[in-house]
Amino acid sequence: MQRLWIALGALCGLLGVAMAAAVAHVVPDPAAAAMAGRALQMQGWHALALLATGLWAPRGGRLADLAGAAFTLGLLGFCGAVDALALGGIHLGPLAPAGGVLLMLGWLLLGLSALRSGAVPRGTFR
Repeated sequence: MQRLWIALGALCGLLGVAMAAAVAHVVPDPAAAAMAGRALQMQGWHALALLATGLWAPRGGRLADLAGAAFTLGLLGFCGAVDALALGGIHLGPLAPAGGVLLMLGWLLLGLSALRSGAVPRGTFR
């Protein structure tokens, strides 16, 4: 799974740069461009999260892999729904908030994987 998370992180980064260029040069509506920009910012941060998850996965185990899955599904849901609305005027209902919850869950799972692996010294959180 390690290679999958790194590859997906790289793909999200690549698509984020391409989308940013397209939005900057093609989208005439400033409100739509700003909305798409917020989705792209979230995509960029979570592309890095996927890369970190891939690097951590051998030590983080199943929780790290679940974090990678949550990040991936969250990116598709949140960024996909925001981009569909911003660029196509297509409302996808609760997909954006569900994607946001999955992104938050990914961070929780990644943190738990660090605590369960013993990577964080005992007594750090007193």
